[in-house]
Formats: sequence, structure tokens, C-alpha cells
Amino acid sequence: MNADEIRNKSQQEILDELDACKRELLNIRFQWQAGETRNPAQRSSVKKTIARLLTVLRERELNIGPEKKEE
Repeated sequence: MNADEIRNKSQQEILDELDACKRELLNIRFQWQAGETRNPAQRSSVKKTIARLLTVLRERELNIGPEKKEE
């Protein structure tokens, strides 16, 4: 999921997606500790998605972002 897709979502949808990603990251960590082989790139991908979600939330909080720079 890229930042443009996230920006098109509502606040509640972003928060729901953030919650789901955090749960997924927790499950990946448990599976890693249990010794189950998992794609190591998946952990990195989920962490980056969480960062993107938080960034867009912060942009909205500060009322900044790519669409605001065009003024």
C-alpha cells in the first residue's frame, strides 16, 4: 500500500488498517520466535506500511501534505 492509496482513505479506515497491521506484525514476531520459517521481508514490509499510515495521520493532524502544497 502506497501513501497515495492511504491518503484516499478516511480517518477511521486508516486507524482500522493501522490496528490490523500492528496485529499482523505481532503475529509475525510470534511465528519468528516459535521457529517457524517466515519470509523475513514481510516483517519489513509491514513495518513500512505502519510508518506510512502514521505519517499520513500526522500530516492530517498538522493539516499538511502534498495536496496542501499546491495552494
